[in-house]
This record gives sequence, C-alpha cells and structure tokens, in this order.
Amino acid sequence: MSAAEPRDSGHWAENVVRLSVGDEVAKQGFAIAGKRLTGPQQGFGKLWQRAYWVDLGDAVAPTDLVADWKENFGSYWPKSGTFHASLTGVAPGSVNPIAVGPGKGLLATGVLVLYADDEAFTFMTPEGHMFAGWITFSGVEADGGTRASIQILIRTNDPLYELGWPVLRKGEDVFWAATLRNLAAHHGVHDAPVESTTTCVDRRRLWHNWRNVRHNAGIRSFLHLLTTPLRALRHR
Repeated sequence: MSAAEPRDSGHWAENVVRLSVGDEVAKQGFAIAGKRLTGPQQGFGKLWQRAYWVDLGDAVAPTDLVADWKENFGSYWPKSGTFHASLTGVAPGSVNPIAVGPGKGLLATGVLVLYADDEAFTFMTPEGHMFAGWITFSGVEADGGTRASIQILIRTNDPLYELGWPVLRKGEDVFWAATLRNLAAHHGVHDAPVESTTTCVDRRRLWHNWRNVRHNAGIRSFLHLLTTPLRALRHR
C-alpha cells in the first residue's frame, strides 16, 4: 500500500464503467450485464432516506453479526426474493443478480457490492433497478447491545417506478422488516420489533433522467420471459 493510498482502499470496489456478471450467475444476471451504476443523481424520483433496525441485545457481537450476514445474506430474505450470490459473495466489487416478485421471476435485476468490511457492507444499484442509490447493512453497538441496521438513500430510477412508489415503498417495508426478523431469529431473538424511519431529503424529480425508462428491469424481464420459447428453439 502506498503512503497516499487510504487505509480502507481494500474494502472498496474498483472503479466500474459497466457491470460484468460471473459465469456462475450469468443466466440470472441477463438484466444487469453491461449496465452502468446509478447513484441518486442518476435516478429520477424524489430522494428518500430510509432506515430499518432491530435490537439483538447481547445475542451476538456486531462484527460476528456482519460476518454471518455477509456469508448468508440471501438466506434471510423472505420468499418473495432471491439473491443469486456470485462466487465471491458479498465482497467488494462482486456483482450479484436478484430476482423479485411472484415466482421470483417478475423482475430480474442485481447489485454491485460497493464496500464491505468487518462492520458494514454497501450495495449500489445498476441501470434498470427499481431504485438508484445505496443501501448499507451494518452491525453497531446501541443501548448496551448489538443493533442490526439497514440504511438506504435512493430515488426511483425512472417515471414508471415513480408512479409505483407507493406500492414499492410498502413492499420495501415488508421485505426489509421480514429480513431483519429472520436475521434476529437466527441469532435467538424471536419476535423482535423492527423499527423504521423515512425522510424525504429532496422533493425534486430529476426530469432530465426520464429516459432511464429504456433500461426498466420490469419491462426487460417481461420481454425476456416472452422470448423464452424462441431462445429454446435457437439452442436446439
């Protein structure tokens, strides 16, 4: 490490222009291969800061919680979603496809692991994802015990997702609350109350990004499903 290189440089993903998907998850990652990353300034809708957390007391140390969360991330999700872990899993720079919705095939998207260390890890969304921004998962000390926390800074990615924001918002509430309850139960804390906050940081919509709709993963996933028979014939 050079003198000018930050201490945490090994915890950050390298600069990425377009996402590449590993062979082991290429089938599930069709919607994100070649896509660019999208931060809040590349999104469309209002900017929201959201947080979910659950207190686990002395059931597990923060670093042990994060280590387990990274290793078994998708196993804590409710049945409405699937996290397709790449070979490197939750590690800086890894690209992991996601499937959500009925039958886990309604919408295919994914995330890049932007940052990961012993205390937290952060995902960043690609073009076409429902949201543009970051989501951070962490284990912290709070009230004399350990708190599992999810911090989110997002905009919806295009006008269609913005129209669906009321539904998406409720879906996210259900999804992440269930995830935290599953995580808590795994560590012996059952029926733990999940708390949350939502704050609108910027009420502006970034109309210059309306063309993001061409990347909409919902539309592309539907078209991919429709053309499944044609792909099967081509392989034959």
